[in-house]
Amino acid sequence: MPSGADEKDRIRIPASRLCAHVQHAVHRIEAEYREMPGLVLTVSQAKRLLGLDLATCKVALAALRQRRFLKRSANGAYLREQPG
Repeated sequence: MPSGADEKDRIRIPASRLCAHVQHAVHRIEAEYREMPGLVLTVSQAKRLLGLDLATCKVALAALRQRRFLKRSANGAYLREQPG
């Protein structure tokens, strides 16, 4: 993935400022990845799996990347930074 595309997808939000709705989404996404080792999801798949709106899903995934819980693959899918 070109670095320019990666940069525009980054959303820097301190965890203390995330609204309760987004914090709930972060916890749900994190729980799914912990329950299913090897899980790899695109934004669209994560959105459908968890019933989230697109904006909330993107912010939650960005927060998990910022915490280094998730990383993005070359094709843009999200997977655990360190499986297990």
